[in-house]
Amino acid sequence: MSNEQTHHPMASEGAAPGATGVSRETSDPFDRLVEDNDSPLAAEMMATERHRRALESATFPRPPRTRIIAVSNQKGGVGKTTTSVNVAAALAKRGANVLVIDADPQGNASTALGVEHRSGTPSIYEVLLDDVPMHKVAQRCPDIDTLWCVPATIDLAGADIELVSVVRREFRLHMALQALLEGPGKDLDYVFIDCPPSLGLLTLNAMVVATEVLIPIQCEYYALEGLTQLMKTVEMVRKHLNQDIHVSTIVLTMYDSRTNLAREVATEVRSHFPTQTLEQTVPRSVRVSEAPGFGQTVITHDPHSSGAVAYMAIARDIAVRGAAGAESK
Repeated sequence: MSNEQTHHPMASEGAAPGATGVSRETSDPFDRLVEDNDSPLAAEMMATERHRRALESATFPRPPRTRIIAVSNQKGGVGKTTTSVNVAAALAKRGANVLVIDADPQGNASTALGVEHRSGTPSIYEVLLDDVPMHKVAQRCPDIDTLWCVPATIDLAGADIELVSVVRREFRLHMALQALLEGPGKDLDYVFIDCPPSLGLLTLNAMVVATEVLIPIQCEYYALEGLTQLMKTVEMVRKHLNQDIHVSTIVLTMYDSRTNLAREVATEVRSHFPTQTLEQTVPRSVRVSEAPGFGQTVITHDPHSSGAVAYMAIARDIAVRGAAGAESK
């Protein structure tokens, strides 16, 4: 968007579902190798590959209107940014027009999407504090044409304090995003807002403009305590600032089925939030962890890995749920 010489996909017709993101088929020698090896690891690899192929041929329905999703958890290290960028990338690979707003001063989402975010780079800070139009700071992800990112720089670190004295401080992001969606971003299918690991004004701005909250939960005991507080915050925002917001999705991350704790946490979360918690979990994966080091998401870094397949499945669940919800209204 900020590069005038490049085509502006936000202002273009949406790409057809399934037009991108088609990975190459696994070679027959691989199939034979796995079939000849009956070890648990080989069986797991084969199951992952079958799942990937099934997702490759599955449809990812486009939403009838832009879905604005805040990805939030005040506890750090739960896979919040990882979930934001990989779900966004998975949907974009299947033809959706997707914008990721990096609202975390650490700028990790910007790193994973391969966009410039050094100090001084036009970013979400200028949007919130200086009224710079959002389309002027958004950058296209180099790996996926229909994926865009509004980066975060270190300048954002003081925004929570600087916003305190600003008029309508809770609505700064709302005003900027609505202006984008009424203009250059009218063809966006999804907007994901990667919130900081806190419940300050940056997170509040995200919740005021979002209609959905996606909560990644690490499968450990402390995650349950944080979830309770986050639910109270969402309810407070719904009551006083944004009556349309609701927790639509809970994703269990860093899941290890071999441990009792992970299974117990998953069971506990599902018992309290049966409709919001997705069946698909995100396994611990080296490929997921190393992808940002290459300025990529795992979706493009290694689409055959277990982490990439898990996030692609989660993206499809989110797409299907959104389409089903729109039909029921």
